[in-house]
Amino acid sequence: MFEAITKNLTDALGNMARGKLSESNIRDGMAQVRHALLEADVNYDVAKDFCDRVTEQAVGEQVLKSLKPGEQIVGIVYRELVDLMGPVDHAIELRRGEMTVLMMCGLQGSGKTTTCGKLARMLKEEGAKPMLVAADLQRPAAIEQLKVIGEQIGVPVYAEPAERSNPVQVCLNGRKQANREGCNILILDTAGRLHVDDALMKELIEIDNRLMPHQALLVCDAMTGQDAVNSAKSFNEALELDGVILTKLDGDTRGGAALSVKAVTGVPIKYIGVGEQLDRLEQFHPDRMAQRILGQGDIATLLETATRVLDEDEMARQQQKMLEGKFSLDDFLKAIDQMKKMGPMKSLMKLIPGMGQLAGAMDELGDMDPDKDVKRLRAMIQSMTLDERQNPDRIDRSRRNRIALGSGTDPAEVNDLLKQFKGMSGMMQKMAGMSAMDRFREVQKLQREMMNPAGQMQREKQRSKRGPADKDKLRDKRKQQRKQAKQQRKKNKRKR
Repeated sequence: MFEAITKNLTDALGNMARGKLSESNIRDGMAQVRHALLEADVNYDVAKDFCDRVTEQAVGEQVLKSLKPGEQIVGIVYRELVDLMGPVDHAIELRRGEMTVLMMCGLQGSGKTTTCGKLARMLKEEGAKPMLVAADLQRPAAIEQLKVIGEQIGVPVYAEPAERSNPVQVCLNGRKQANREGCNILILDTAGRLHVDDALMKELIEIDNRLMPHQALLVCDAMTGQDAVNSAKSFNEALELDGVILTKLDGDTRGGAALSVKAVTGVPIKYIGVGEQLDRLEQFHPDRMAQRILGQGDIATLLETATRVLDEDEMARQQQKMLEGKFSLDDFLKAIDQMKKMGPMKSLMKLIPGMGQLAGAMDELGDMDPDKDVKRLRAMIQSMTLDERQNPDRIDRSRRNRIALGSGTDPAEVNDLLKQFKGMSGMMQKMAGMSAMDRFREVQKLQREMMNPAGQMQREKQRSKRGPADKDKLRDKRKQQRKQAKQQRKKNKRKR
């Protein structure tokens, strides 16, 4: 998400950061920024007001006469982006002995039913006891879909036959059932339509009036761009929404809805869906999103994801083995499997400051895909026996050929893997006796050696011990060697 706007914004701000700044080239640069926002499908009025506010602050005396005016402008853009999308309160209040009711609404195809399951899963992990209510009686498959999702996440689902009930009665009966089962959060999966119409709004208003939900959350498809903003505006006018959940932000979306919805409707984005899996729902943080848009990464989200999905005990064991120099290919395979839980490699790279451009360069090159490389590594290691993984030095030519055949790779690739692992093991043993600061420096040094600014992997060129190459001297030396060899052959003939 936001790839196009990130590239265009960083290009525009980069042009302003180079050379001496004046009021005229700041206005030219902000025209580029406005163009980038409009290309990303940001609402026209929102884009214009945003650029006007930034320009007003950027042309001030304090910025133009500062030591690094370019950095000042980036800071102004960052603060304005945060203000544009925030502030956001993620809290869902739970009171002892009281049922918290959340009404989920949205158009058909926005991912509403799946998002209900994602939210229930998230709240369950936080210690709540949710129940899902299948109140979407317009789409028969929605009831069965919610039952399947509830079974997958271990959350009870209340449902009634669509032909013998109505949405309001289902919600009321669902609340009674939740009280009987001791649940403290009720999530209502209400009906959707292909577009906003009077029948839909009447049904939602009736549910709102009878159940008095604590929060009404709208699920919007981010890929619909300004249509998502317009539907949010219509729903808010009828229901007074408490928040928006944007789905499909991992798809081919330009991000305009995320930047526009708060400014147009006054309703904050509370959560974002970043994948189809039921654990791919995240809290929306305007400051982190602003960092991503400006290509500055998002370390906080990366650490939260790592804490949530990685096995701490397994990681501690692997770290100890690294420090003892006992890290094997089998441990390396486990580490790869741990990293896979965090998501695609390119997505992770974009969360690391300075690595977003590298991921972009890989996209442009087309043939560079770290996820495919990881799959090949896994295939090669899994084609080895347990003994070979523990003792890679025993892998000879015939074993390399067998491993390559089993993994669908080339023997040279298996050989490269073994060489790189041997080098990595040597570095780990070297680092075992170092202080934390020295280890950090070694890792930084390794990163600098392994990657150039274009992001392509390279190996340090190894020269032979013959010294610097001089073409004339080398030619004379070879000529002398040939002459000596010829004389030696003549001597051998005479001896015979």
